[in-house]
Amino acid sequence: MRTPGEGRTHWRRSLAVALPALLAAGGLGSAMATGALAVGLRIQDRPVDFTTSSLYGTQYGAAVVDQPVVRPDGSTGSERVLRMGFADGVINGLCLSQRQQIAGATYTLLLTLGDDDPGSWEIRTRNTVLDLRGATGVLDMDGIVDLNTNGADVRTVKDATGAYVVNPLGSPQHRFGIQARYAKFDRITGTAQDFQIPGLLTTPKLALSVRPGTVACPAPAAPTGTPGTP
Repeated sequence: MRTPGEGRTHWRRSLAVALPALLAAGGLGSAMATGALAVGLRIQDRPVDFTTSSLYGTQYGAAVVDQPVVRPDGSTGSERVLRMGFADGVINGLCLSQRQQIAGATYTLLLTLGDDDPGSWEIRTRNTVLDLRGATGVLDMDGIVDLNTNGADVRTVKDATGAYVVNPLGSPQHRFGIQARYAKFDRITGTAQDFQIPGLLTTPKLALSVRPGTVACPAPAAPTGTPGTP
């Protein structure tokens, strides 16, 4: 006969084993701090679902690239994705959701950053790069906007001297590309094959949890007001 609380105890033991593995798999173990991140962030071992109320940045670029992937059977290949980059940006809340298999069970690593104010744009980033499998939202571009069919021309990432790196998105010749001085992407719901902020990420609040089963990020709230200058 099953004793009271047996299921809960078993799940807690499984969680104790799963948590270190999930942190390592998500590339977050060394990035944990006292309620905030002030270092680079990179999640690339497998797709990650994400939502955000708004992403605003300067020197926005996007181009089609081929991203290396490892399939569930262990074989390797490539997947065509839209790589987006911002030289400097602010984000109005961010949720990342990534599923992992541990001992035959499905767990979701859920990471939320920022506060609950839809008008604060409280997360600051530098040299942000997203490889998107798909995303929905509202994109507004301003300043000098260039729509072209040669992604290799797109420049959006700065080096240590402040100069823009040539072809930082790694897109080959004759691929679709976009570049704009400013871009604002609201109410994003998407899946990224690769999510990286190698330069700097600062946020006033961070919460990490591991949930049993498949858990999705909440739908993003509509932003209010206008973002500050990155």
